[in-house]
Amino acid sequence: MDIKHLQYFIEVTKFNSFTRAADHLFITQPTISKMIKNLETELGVELFDRSRKQMILTDAGRVVLEQAKLIDKAFHNLETEMDNLLGLKKGHIRIGLPPIIDASFFPRILSRFHEDYPNITFQLVEDGSKKIEESVQNDLIDIGVIVLPTNTALFHHFAFLEEDINLIVHPSHQYACREEIDLADLENESFILFNKDYVLRDLVISSCNEAGFSPHIVTESSRWDFIEEMVYCRLGVSLLPESLCRKDERIKSIKVKKPSISWNLGFIWSKDHYLSCAAKEWLKYTREALSHKE
Repeated sequence: MDIKHLQYFIEVTKFNSFTRAADHLFITQPTISKMIKNLETELGVELFDRSRKQMILTDAGRVVLEQAKLIDKAFHNLETEMDNLLGLKKGHIRIGLPPIIDASFFPRILSRFHEDYPNITFQLVEDGSKKIEESVQNDLIDIGVIVLPTNTALFHHFAFLEEDINLIVHPSHQYACREEIDLADLENESFILFNKDYVLRDLVISSCNEAGFSPHIVTESSRWDFIEEMVYCRLGVSLLPESLCRKDERIKSIKVKKPSISWNLGFIWSKDHYLSCAAKEWLKYTREALSHKE
């Protein structure tokens, strides 16, 4: 039995489809079907109930899936240990980043790290803080950048940035001439917010509730630049981190008070999953780089 047989079987159950699993693995559907059939022949059991339209695991299939996941995880840990033994001469680090941060500092740290460890590669995944936490917890990525606080029972973490959240409006807006504004003054405004995968959305809504109103949300997006464009097109107002508000000179940024809104960004990694030496070195390297930046 080859480890690939089990990994392909896991992928088929994940996507509930031979075709989608094959696409994800960049192989043909007949190839993955043959691999699963070979696995069934070797084990002497049927893994799927093929009498139904939907893919349903047999009792034997469920047992094999449970053990296959354990074997795959052990194999991943073995590869990681081998990387460690090579003294960081090679490795791979999976990092989750929210696309709503000013990430200009990030490529600079990556570049310096790459100079010191040229054979360590990176997989960068852009997503909201909620999805990033899920991915770290499920061992899909090693390290994530999220909006703190986080669940300290599940994750180690360290903070690296605290930043104000500002109001952005079109220059012709009635509040554009202000330098500061009470959040309660925005009760009758139409808001453009991030979608439900982003903690910033929850932060804005809870702050508005604290100010005595529920925001009227006209639309949502996962892209800060698209939100700024919609504000410029007078679709509504929005609340964004101060560093992003400086990106577009066509819109006006206004400080929010009563209550003021801020967010705290940090790195997280799981307390339950193995963290490679490459990932540990990256955390150490980044922590030192960010402390010097301060």
